[in-house]
Amino acid sequence: MSATIASENKILKVILAILLPPLAVFMDSGLGTQFWLNLVLTIVGFWIVGVVHALIVVL
Repeated sequence: MSATIASENKILKVILAILLPPLAVFMDSGLGTQFWLNLVLTIVGFWIVGVVHALIVVL
């Protein structure tokens, strides 16, 4: 049962990493350095850089 929940959380985070990268990183790592780095990368790097970083953090 808990493996299913963990799997569903991972899928949700991957979807969020594509749509809203900073939110996915926040859900995974909290309000730390990774979040702020991803926010800057998303704003400055034209979104795709933030998506790549979020997927690295989440996966």
